[in-house]
Amino acid sequence: MFSMRRKKRNKSLMARKLVTVSDAKSIPSEQFRTIRTNIKFAQPNQDVKTILVTSSIPGEGKSTNAANIGVVFSQEEKKVLIVDADMRKPTLHHTFHLANSVGLSSILSRQEKFIDVIQKTFVEGIDIVASGPIPPNPTELLASETMISFMAIAKEKYDIVIFDAPPLLFVSDAQILSNKCDGTLLIVNSGVVGKAAVLKSKSILTISQANILGIVLNNFKMKRNMYDQYYGVE
Repeated sequence: MFSMRRKKRNKSLMARKLVTVSDAKSIPSEQFRTIRTNIKFAQPNQDVKTILVTSSIPGEGKSTNAANIGVVFSQEEKKVLIVDADMRKPTLHHTFHLANSVGLSSILSRQEKFIDVIQKTFVEGIDIVASGPIPPNPTELLASETMISFMAIAKEKYDIVIFDAPPLLFVSDAQILSNKCDGTLLIVNSGVVGKAAVLKSKSILTISQANILGIVLNNFKMKRNMYDQYYGVE
């Protein structure tokens, strides 16, 4: 009985987090495809291969967005790598039901090689680098030359590399990475984060010379009849 309940709970959790897998024809899935399209048009003359996903504060859905954006790119037959660069509170391995015994921290501390931390997922075309064991100096590791080398290898082997980074207003990790990535997406959870915090985050990204691709408004409730009118639903 316990295993059955646990299995149902895991399926429910995956459906909520990876809607682009569990319900690819849903309206939320279509919105993620719109984000994919907007990323392409944001820099038409530039090849955007490394994308940083961050937020102002915890709990805004940055990790869920990073995972689903990765899925919609893979649905275009892109080879995608999603990296859990939140070495303080990692969650990506939970989303894809993977281990977190080795990962980004293992590479940056030179304990493991790139090839040894890559994990395949149940989603075709998507590989994962988990965060690995929580290190005492995540900021310094992200600012290291080893991180630059890691990104160079990732760009060579994958079409799209997505970094799930910590929130901007608490630590400088995302600020450091935003300067290294081709583009940055700022996740804003509607009704959770205030305008002042969002403006502060934008200022931080501007100071770090980040290429801001756009802001994703998460959990914004649109009236159902707005969809119905467009899709002809009765």
